[in-house]
Amino acid sequence: MSAPAPDRQPWAGRGFGLLWFGEGVSLLGGATAGVLLPLLAVVAFHAGPVWMGLLSAAAWLPWLVVGLPAGAWVDRLPPRAVMIVADLVAALVVGSVPVAWWFSALTLPHLLVVALLNGTCAVFFRTAYVALLPRVVPDHDLERANGRLAGTESCAGIVGPGLAGLLAQVVSAASGLVVDALSYLVSALCLWRVRPVTPSRPARTTEPLRSQVRTGLRIVLRDPYLRWLSGLGGLSNLGLTGYQALLVLYLVRELQVPGSAVGVVLTLGATGGVLGAVLGAPVARRWGSGRASTWLLVLSGPPALLLPLASPGRGVVLVVVATFLAGALVVAGNVVRAAWRQRYVRPEVLGRVVTTMQLVNYGTMPVGGVLAGGLATALGTRTAIGLLAGVHLVACLGMLLSRFRSLRELPRRSTPTAVGHG
Repeated sequence: MSAPAPDRQPWAGRGFGLLWFGEGVSLLGGATAGVLLPLLAVVAFHAGPVWMGLLSAAAWLPWLVVGLPAGAWVDRLPPRAVMIVADLVAALVVGSVPVAWWFSALTLPHLLVVALLNGTCAVFFRTAYVALLPRVVPDHDLERANGRLAGTESCAGIVGPGLAGLLAQVVSAASGLVVDALSYLVSALCLWRVRPVTPSRPARTTEPLRSQVRTGLRIVLRDPYLRWLSGLGGLSNLGLTGYQALLVLYLVRELQVPGSAVGVVLTLGATGGVLGAVLGAPVARRWGSGRASTWLLVLSGPPALLLPLASPGRGVVLVVVATFLAGALVVAGNVVRAAWRQRYVRPEVLGRVVTTMQLVNYGTMPVGGVLAGGLATALGTRTAIGLLAGVHLVACLGMLLSRFRSLRELPRRSTPTAVGHG
């Protein structure tokens, strides 16, 4: 009698199920806090545009400040332990807000510090779970596992704002953050019970932290595949973040959508990300990871060009179609590339490679927001959205100039271009 193959369905076992649930709860907490913190700043402290901008930037600034050393630390430490500590610290940090509110000691600088520290916890958590996943899920199931995690992230982005609004109405924005703090504790408990199939054995090294950071930079810069993905990802995010920053203004002022309907329009478009998370793995199996990675990104560019063509009334449907298709294709491509990167990069340097690439990808997002504001002021919202959609399209078409275009399957670690040695 042959033994069953337990690795055929990684989520059927406790390891992936707990990791998936813990990651989802943590992401939902982050998405909810991302709305409640600025809402609290506006309602309780009448914060102006400067403070709102600072709170928004605080979510991404940690990637620029601690992203690279975080990758080196994750490579030194067991990733599951890093995720648990990140959740516990996030629970304490977010939980400090309602406590300060109840004692009438809450201030705007306190909220800013919370946003920064919560963003820092997110850097460590997200970097560590990328490193942990290959130790929980068999190699051949990485696409499906990444798809489920990406789908959860998309769902958190959809549900989080709605949950934040409900909490603000029922118990106030400050008290609602108690639920967020508890979500991080639930996530930590789930992760504590995860038992990786492949034990975490961080490399023992006396190499200085600065030297380890340089190793991550050198790997990404020297490897043609990682270098192209970093550059194109950064340029794509510049355009995506830019036009997304203007969508609410565009819907209300240009397309005359009532404020009560803006959330519905954006939510319908955002569901494309959930579909993309589901489709990533089967598309990679059918087309091959190389073709899927290339064409999913290439095809995500043209839908965004529908945005400036929208008009009041029924023309708003174009906004839903554009954001739905672009989101589905971008997320599906991200699923394929995330699984490939986990195979391609050696485990002992995966954290550094991930944070180096995220530094480029996320580093352009604040720039996109600032650029969007400048273009909209000078040229108008519709024109600015069209130009920024064009930036995203240029990044997508750039895949056709890369090595990816000629590959059915992306290279594996055993190829000469594989990375991992400094």
